[in-house]
Amino acid sequence: MHILNEINTNPDLRSLPEEKLPELCSEIRRFLIETISKTGGHLASNLGAVELTVALHRVYDPMRDRIVFDVGHQSYTHKLLTGRRSGFDRLRKSGGVSGFPKPGESMADAFVAGHASDSVSIALGMARARTNLGGDYDVVAVIGDGALTGGLAYEGLSNAGQSGEPLVVVLNDNAMSIGSNVGGMARLLSRMRVKPGYIGFKRWYRSTVGRIKPLYNAIHRVKEGVKDAVLPGNMFDDLGFYYLGPVNGHDIAALESAISWARDMRVPVLVHVLTKKGRGYPFAELHPDKYHGVGPFDLQTGVIKSGGRTFSAEFGDTLCRIAEGNGRVMALTAAMEDGTGLSRFAEKFPNRFFDSGIAEEHMVSMAAGMAKQGLVPVVAVYSTFLQRSYDQLIHDVSLLGLHVVFAVDRAGLVGEDGETHHGVFDVAYLSTVPGMKVLCPASFAELREMLRSAVEDMDGPVAVRYPRGGEGRYRDCRAERAALLREGTDVTLVAYGTMINEALEAAEELSGRGVSAEVIKLGQVCPIDTGSVYSSLKKTGRIVIAEEVCAAGSAGMNILACAAGKLKFAARLLNLGSGIAQQGTTAELRAAAGIDAAGIVKAAMELM
Repeated sequence: MHILNEINTNPDLRSLPEEKLPELCSEIRRFLIETISKTGGHLASNLGAVELTVALHRVYDPMRDRIVFDVGHQSYTHKLLTGRRSGFDRLRKSGGVSGFPKPGESMADAFVAGHASDSVSIALGMARARTNLGGDYDVVAVIGDGALTGGLAYEGLSNAGQSGEPLVVVLNDNAMSIGSNVGGMARLLSRMRVKPGYIGFKRWYRSTVGRIKPLYNAIHRVKEGVKDAVLPGNMFDDLGFYYLGPVNGHDIAALESAISWARDMRVPVLVHVLTKKGRGYPFAELHPDKYHGVGPFDLQTGVIKSGGRTFSAEFGDTLCRIAEGNGRVMALTAAMEDGTGLSRFAEKFPNRFFDSGIAEEHMVSMAAGMAKQGLVPVVAVYSTFLQRSYDQLIHDVSLLGLHVVFAVDRAGLVGEDGETHHGVFDVAYLSTVPGMKVLCPASFAELREMLRSAVEDMDGPVAVRYPRGGEGRYRDCRAERAALLREGTDVTLVAYGTMINEALEAAEELSGRGVSAEVIKLGQVCPIDTGSVYSSLKKTGRIVIAEEVCAAGSAGMNILACAAGKLKFAARLLNLGSGIAQQGTTAELRAAAGIDAAGIVKAAMELM
């Protein structure tokens, strides 16, 4: 790693001789593979973007210019080149480097990036700020072909292309099919269009002929007609971008040239770059989806260490069993087939499985259309991504009371993916959707029962929310709206989902201290069955409600609001507060927020 160790600033990289760049890229790949094999992280996407990132950093100064990564799954090389190697041994861990761009971590990170398809819109906003404030910096958005499945990307492209703002969009294409634009004619035209002489001629043409409007317009119409005849369907040109490409995404010299020329044109330009996901690690090249977001793995064999049975896998298998007996059941997801546990469903019922791409709004609206016409759509989506569809939840699903089942995966703290991915807002926003029922299984057995009931017994919108990972010590099946798990006389402990494990552990600890704790598990948090809670509260006079969600709109706040004026009691609400939870293991984050067993014990003892 002797070259990589010498690169700490942008001038270090720019001063590196061109012949040393391939060796630098090899060192970066080796560093990433070795590090991620120990820590886990996004591997395949980062291996595919090494040369592209090096070229971007040789053209732009990330401390001054704004490089806006879309999602940020491919930003590890960017972090390595901006002085953050020392934090990679704790990548995505508490106190380590974030897995996504994070301005609080470095000035080189232009914007936070955890959700897809927004980079062009953000970059355009920055470009307009530069123009209006007289700034002296360049702006470039780096977006992958996957993010182009999201409608927001096209809203941004449409506006940016017509803006006239000097702005470069780099399309990192590692799988996208743009058939007619990647043929021999397209490559021939691209070679002509990215030559400095051509760009110089283009500028001269605009500054001279462009002054004679009738002549310029006539020639422009003829040129566009010829271009459309030989290069049909280039939507980027139609959106107002000057299209350059495709460019070999693993040829640094070609990348530098194309990106430099794009920057110097001072108009909206899109550079189409072709890369190979997983490049440099055979296992990741062969299975880029499997090694996209990966846990620790064996470097020599590529075997990924198993974390055991998960709620996602249990959901997928259960839905398959339900679908076998009900032909109206459909499964939908937004580019998360494997992550949500639907791979087996997709194989078994290919005509009943629908992947919308990174388009959550479209997915929910499509599900509403299915439900209106008699199907039973089950939408499997991460909690953090479902929040992008809030309008569709109300307008398209709730207003007609449609029976759409939402399997809300990664609810609560998700650990290493950090603040952009924690599913801690869903209880608050789902509870505001009229007619919505929100179920919270605490075990695999409860997930099976609640999912079956949501599909077959209930009507209207229903959400079944469950966490990332597996179940804890509680493995019973008490799927009722509220269940008394342990009787007590001194204090009432209330929790739901896998947080019930913390409450049960706290009750045992309190018992050792001479405090009798009653434990109530909520199986449904919207609407809440307050009767069981109130019955217990009348007996104990004290209550601790522990939740792995934000404070605003929490179940605890709703319970206390309803109880106020009816009962006399002392209470403690334990939740994640009004801030944003950072990255770290779930256990670390629970402890830091004071919602783990120790935090519950502390709160209960304070009430005593």
